[in-house]
Order: sequence, then C-alpha cells, then structure tokens
Amino acid sequence: MDKNLTLNIGKYLFSVPFLIFGIFHFMDAQGMAGMVPDFIPGGVFWVYLTGIALIAAAVSVFINQKVVLAMQLLALMLIIFVLTIHLPATINDMNAAPNLLKDASLAGGALLMSVLARENSGGDA
Repeated sequence: MDKNLTLNIGKYLFSVPFLIFGIFHFMDAQGMAGMVPDFIPGGVFWVYLTGIALIAAAVSVFINQKVVLAMQLLALMLIIFVLTIHLPATINDMNAAPNLLKDASLAGGALLMSVLARENSGGDA
C-alpha cells in the first residue's frame, strides 16, 4: 500500500473516534460529570471543555492545521486522565484497568501522530 494512503487512512482512523467521543461529551455531559475527580470543582464544565478539546484535536487533523500542537495537547490531556481518573480507579478496582490502558495507548498514538505531522510538514503542521 502507498505510504501516503496508509498515513491518511491511519490519521483518520485515529482521529474520527476523538470527534465522536467529543460529541458524546455534549450528549451526556451530566452522566460524564461523575467521572471528574471530586477534588476538581466544576464537574460538567470540565466535561464540556474536554468535548471541545477532543473535537478540536480531530478537526486539526482533518484540516491539517496545527496538528503537532493539537496531538501534543491531546496526549497531555489523556495522560492527565490516566493519572487523575484511571489510575486511582484501577487501584481501587482492577476492572478499571482497560480505561487506563486505552488512554495511555491513545496518548502514545497522539505523540506518534505529532512526530509524523512534523516530519511530513517539514516543520510544525
């Protein structure tokens, strides 16, 4: 398969779920507000902000603008989720481990996407 075709398929397969996850944050903000750690005030505000960030990251890839920054920020957000939401949940219940592993893996993918975007743009995309 052609390298450019493979890169395009990969970047869209990676990005489309973030767009969908972002939309889900607006569809069920109240339900997701319970995932915000108790020590962080503002519950539903953070759900909406996260939804905006997820949608913005996907749109950045779709329009090929500021992809390096978007993917680095996405990775940072996912790592924050791993440390503040999923790790404490996993310590209390090993059944929460898949979410920790999913977000850690997605953070790694976002970092890889940032490197690919930089290499394919000759600088900061």
